[in-house]
Amino acid sequence: MRGATAARTVVAPIVLGIAALALWQLVVVVFDVKPFVIPSPLAIGTAFGQTPDTILASALLTGWNALVGLMLGSIVGILFAVLAALVRVVDQITAPLVAGLAVVPIVALAPVFYTMFGANAQTARQLVAAIAVFIPVFLNTLRGLRQVRPVHRDLMKAYAASPWQATRTVTLPVALPYVFTGFRIASSLAVISALVAEYFGGPIDGVGRAITSAVSSSNYALAWAYVGGAILLGLAFYCVTLALEILANRHRGHA
Repeated sequence: MRGATAARTVVAPIVLGIAALALWQLVVVVFDVKPFVIPSPLAIGTAFGQTPDTILASALLTGWNALVGLMLGSIVGILFAVLAALVRVVDQITAPLVAGLAVVPIVALAPVFYTMFGANAQTARQLVAAIAVFIPVFLNTLRGLRQVRPVHRDLMKAYAASPWQATRTVTLPVALPYVFTGFRIASSLAVISALVAEYFGGPIDGVGRAITSAVSSSNYALAWAYVGGAILLGLAFYCVTLALEILANRHRGHA
């Protein structure tokens, strides 16, 4: 039964994807849709096959910036969430800060960071990704830290456990699923944020700048091929974080 369920889980999306691509190709051919509107999947696949090394190099650079931002934003988000759960003053201070960060558009941050850290550095893109990551990781971690039942807190007090001991032995294990949920959401945001930041300056590299360059030269199939590379990059980030979550849950189950 598990094998059949797993097969359906894998096969169904593949069949749906193939059907969607076939319909896309049919609509482009039948209605003679122009490439600047949307190229056909065959044209995009051809462009992808002709420049795989270039697309891979651009995706790796964007992926590195996203990874740095993901790690930085997650670490800071988890640390601030733990502090906010332990110290009420920190919680009161960080609440408006997080609310403010949540509404700041990336398009406004990227040019400012390029001015601060230099147009030839990748730092601005990494910081944009880190800020985007910080918000879901912080909010989900803080929510998880607040899920501990009062009876468990009272038990730790009865054992004269310090706040850090109670957090490490009780609060963090309970919050772990929420942490991974935030981490999984943030993984996709990191890729999107790093890619969007590439549109607004900085070094002439990465998937975002490659898409802009292809569109400016009217090579729309190549631009969509880079979009496909960005999609694969985002899926890779999501799948890795999902695999880490599954492994962590299995380890908790065996513990």
